[in-house]
Amino acid sequence: MSHDISFKNINKLAIPALIAGISEPILSITDTAIVGNVNINPTESLAAVGIVGTFISMLIWVLGQTRSAISSIVSQYVGADEVHKIKNLPAQAIFIITSLSLLIISLTFPFTNTIFKLYNASDLILDYCSDYYKIRVFGFPFTLFSIAVFGTFRGLQNTYYPMIIAIIGASLNIVLDIILVYGIENFIPAMNIKGAAYASLIAQFTMAIFSAYFLLTKTDIPLKLSFPLNKEINKFIIMILNLFVRTLALNITLYFATRFATGYGPEYIAAYTIGINLWFFGAFFIDGYASAGNILSGKLYGGEQYNILIQLSNKLITYGIIVGCILAAFGALFYYPLGRLFSSEPEVLNLFYKSFWIVLIMQPFCALAFIFDGMFKGLGMMKFLRNLLLFSSTFVFLPVLFVADNYNYKLQGIFIAIMLWIISRGFPLIVKFRKLFIPLSQKN
Repeated sequence: MSHDISFKNINKLAIPALIAGISEPILSITDTAIVGNVNINPTESLAAVGIVGTFISMLIWVLGQTRSAISSIVSQYVGADEVHKIKNLPAQAIFIITSLSLLIISLTFPFTNTIFKLYNASDLILDYCSDYYKIRVFGFPFTLFSIAVFGTFRGLQNTYYPMIIAIIGASLNIVLDIILVYGIENFIPAMNIKGAAYASLIAQFTMAIFSAYFLLTKTDIPLKLSFPLNKEINKFIIMILNLFVRTLALNITLYFATRFATGYGPEYIAAYTIGINLWFFGAFFIDGYASAGNILSGKLYGGEQYNILIQLSNKLITYGIIVGCILAAFGALFYYPLGRLFSSEPEVLNLFYKSFWIVLIMQPFCALAFIFDGMFKGLGMMKFLRNLLLFSSTFVFLPVLFVADNYNYKLQGIFIAIMLWIISRGFPLIVKFRKLFIPLSQKN
């Protein structure tokens, strides 16, 4: 079986995955940019989108790890040339994950206000959080369905169709955002923040429909649930549980960051919302190469091609640093226009400009952390990822955040804590990877 890790083949996987990956932050960034420029209460609306976006991202990341688990298992079977043995696994995984999403909706919907009070939301911001969440949350099952299908395609070494689906969803969301938030005079009334929520919901539903269509027409993987359960379902569930705990730790990090920013005042959470959404954009942009690492490492691991796996890691380190530096340079070049794209409030912009440089500095570190995170997911080593993130969140992020808060660094302190958290995640992965696979590659 061919194991091509040339620049051309890596980018053949990475660039479509990159485009598909940025669809999720584009949905959030579109909401942020458009809602932040409404005529009625723009600061409060922007704050609400940031708070709810953080919570929904937490839900998606917790259960959206299905993509990595499915991709890891499928890619390893591709490497071993035994895909036929796991053809019914994706449908079973989709059923499990979408069932859990419906349970989460039923548990969170009645307690919407209580949830967002935990983020320090109050008064008008709390009202807007409730309005936005009670609409957008119904897109959750559709998003998870699409994510699971994307994982199946990735395992099959195909990132093209997820890219097409993501482009359709992101484009539709942008158009609907403009129409529904601002309205069309004498035809569609301006719905403000509710319009942004409906735009996201419709886009997520549309992506799910196209995901089902492409999976059924472009592969021989069925969506019909069948029994008995695949023999890999236990491995899948263990991966999900490890990733579940890991993602809870990740989202505790984001929860505390958002809670502290909200506690500093509406202008701070609005500025934080702009900064963190641009950080997410960079993270998902880099995810293209992380996805290539995920896809190829699983295949190489399944085929026991350890020497090629080491070569792949060396190439991805180089590509990651280059992409991270390019993102940082782009952000520096458009430093002030980026802020004005999301808000015209002087105090919000001032706070954003004082802290955005930290987001830019951390981009190369993010690239290394996310790429090796993707490779470890492809290898199926979820337990190590879990333990590392628990350590980084507990012993790096939280202590730095509380110390920075004590010294009144506020927004700058939050982003410094995130940067050190990223560094403490990335370098141990590189060390662990080389310690594991250099000896194995020498035996090949």
